[in-house]
Amino acid sequence: MTDATDSTELLTVEEMGRADALTIGSGTAGILLMENAGRAVAEAIVARFPQGPVSVLCGPGNNGGDGFVVARLLAEWGWPVTLFLLGPRDKLKGDAAEAADRWPGAVHPLGADAGKGASLVVDAIFGAGLSRDVDGLPADVIRRIGETGTPVVAVDMPTGIDGNTGRVRGAAFAASLTVTFFRAKPGHLLLPGRLHCGELLVRDIGIDGRVLDEIAPRSFVNDPPLWSSVFPRPRLDSHKYTRGHAVVVSGDAAHTGAARLAARGALRAGAGLVTLASPPSAMLVNAAHLTAIMLTPFEGADALTKILEDKRKNALLIGPGAGIGWETRDNVLAALLSGAAIVLDADALTSFAEIPRDLFVAIKGYFAGPVVMTPHEGEFARLFPALAAGGADKLERARLAAAEAAAIVILKGPDTVIASPDGRAAITRNAGPELATAGSGDVLGGIVLGLLAQGMPPFEAACAAVWLHGEAGDCFGPGLISEDLPEMLPAVLRDLLRHI
Repeated sequence: MTDATDSTELLTVEEMGRADALTIGSGTAGILLMENAGRAVAEAIVARFPQGPVSVLCGPGNNGGDGFVVARLLAEWGWPVTLFLLGPRDKLKGDAAEAADRWPGAVHPLGADAGKGASLVVDAIFGAGLSRDVDGLPADVIRRIGETGTPVVAVDMPTGIDGNTGRVRGAAFAASLTVTFFRAKPGHLLLPGRLHCGELLVRDIGIDGRVLDEIAPRSFVNDPPLWSSVFPRPRLDSHKYTRGHAVVVSGDAAHTGAARLAARGALRAGAGLVTLASPPSAMLVNAAHLTAIMLTPFEGADALTKILEDKRKNALLIGPGAGIGWETRDNVLAALLSGAAIVLDADALTSFAEIPRDLFVAIKGYFAGPVVMTPHEGEFARLFPALAAGGADKLERARLAAAEAAAIVILKGPDTVIASPDGRAAITRNAGPELATAGSGDVLGGIVLGLLAQGMPPFEAACAAVWLHGEAGDCFGPGLISEDLPEMLPAVLRDLLRHI
């Protein structure tokens, strides 16, 4: 089986169903896909677990059919296998029924003690296409096995996890390993689904990649193949002015650190020049901390407009430490009129909490350049209260917000989602717990800014910045503070540029 883990497309449950149907419609037998899926799971088990008694739990659909194949192959390879089925065997249909007919062993009714005595449990009960909450006997089985701590290998998706949203539907297995097929699904990456999947393997099983041309997926894994073709690469004939001039707006004398963190992030991300626009009261404290980053005074929206009249200053970040209120609102509106690429974070977003429509109308204005918003969940709820309260999953909320605001939205978290007004969205999988530290988001805003200053398209710049931010945190590891993040970027960028 070949590895499809590096593929960036994510398929919803419905889109994966279309991929199966298109493949079968073009002449590939469904039972062959099922055999390939079961073999991929069985081979992954043999490669990772010591041989011992295995309980294979099968459901009444095609996920259960995959389980029958896993059971048969493991038994052929000398593993002691006991198979349990939810529901009557004679109710199985199509490929699942054929896979069951190929299983030569006993079929036991699924019971609460199905995992008893097993050193490994294979979960092939429901998979990603779960249409209702798990309750009754399956929920009891999940609970009992969870209490024993027996490792679980999930076929396609841990039973109980919604394949599209990552939500727990009633009860869910916490798998040590999940093997899915052709392409991953959003639920594999969105929390809490990601936590329930354990190690995730994506295996090709004979589905032709050309089906993606017809399906045209709009969700992606945020990995370098998604944006590497437009990532800025240093050129021998480039100079500081060709690499863009980024501007970061500082807060007052008591709130300067966040802006400096962002400015450092922009410089390390490759911007040719970075200027900190500072209120007069903060000039001395900022000057005491800056070297390669330039400093200019400003006070009020008119002064910011004047700074941005120099069109070489092509990207601006406002929000970190800026303060909440009308002054920040005025500064944001002035920046949007400049035509520069704008990153809005923190106080710049919260300042519009009472009148978000004013911000959205300004973004859609004739003079506005590309805009990237970087809210965490609290800021998102203040700016998009109806979406936050509406019950949509994170991926859908980010998409709806991007469309409403006409901006790229980076909805931050361990499963950060980046969404574009055109419907594209990416989910991040490389953000570690080290990033949960004060100032981390300010550095992220600066990295976005630095890439925008170099001319990277806004959706791709946002995706690349989030990935670089995650890699920098992982590169440093435990003990990370936000000041460390910009200093890890050279190593991360060096490795990235070697491989794209």
